[in-house]
Amino acid sequence: MRWFDAGVNLFSPQFAGQEAQLVTEAQAAGIDGLLLISSDLAESQLNLSFCQQHSSCYATAGVHPHQAAQTTNAWLAELKTLLAIPQMVAIGECGLDFNRDFSPRHAQQQVFAEQLQLAAQYDKAVYLHERDAFSTQVAMLREQPVSRGIAHCFTGDLAQLKVYLDLGLYIGITGWLCDERRGQALQQAVTYIPEDRLILETDAPYLVPRTIRPRPKRNTPALLPAIAAEVARLTGRDLATLAAQTVANSCRLFQLQET
Repeated sequence: MRWFDAGVNLFSPQFAGQEAQLVTEAQAAGIDGLLLISSDLAESQLNLSFCQQHSSCYATAGVHPHQAAQTTNAWLAELKTLLAIPQMVAIGECGLDFNRDFSPRHAQQQVFAEQLQLAAQYDKAVYLHERDAFSTQVAMLREQPVSRGIAHCFTGDLAQLKVYLDLGLYIGITGWLCDERRGQALQQAVTYIPEDRLILETDAPYLVPRTIRPRPKRNTPALLPAIAAEVARLTGRDLATLAAQTVANSCRLFQLQET
């Protein structure tokens, strides 16, 4: 079985100096493709440089809501330059985070709106982050609809899932699903995700699947099959079919040629 990990924070300090090794380990575990998540333009550039040396990797380019207040006057021009490069297949991680408010909410909304405009201009998928800002984020997505997008690391309930599906979004499932403490609402909702909208992602090094014993100290792309196994258990879907479908979904979302 071959897999696609649609969410890796490869340049997290937890992975410092081990980036290439992690990709090699992932490939040995059947992970044929990886999407590297960017939180700001500096990380976007790091991810791009890595992707240019590793053909199995692709990246997002954009500004996370936490970083919205740190943008410079030139940030849009810099982002446009990045989006013109083939390896940059999505805009983000972008959206709203009203839980921590590391950037003022008005700044978050302005930076998010500008990235939604770029998604339409460059025909890129939107890689969405949302925390404690569901109603505002949905209102903005309805005002500026996207042609393709993913609710990255979806942790919500069935009602929120239905809204995102109605917006045409793909749904990113992480190791949160494997958490017996926090994942109960998601475990109920996952059965309602249509087969052609489901995306798998580790969000490594975060969200270690708690179904793995002994439990690793950090999450890595090689652990993606553990998330898939939990999806298969909860939905009754065949694991091999799930692998093929989620790879196809990722390729469709990010406009990649499936091999």
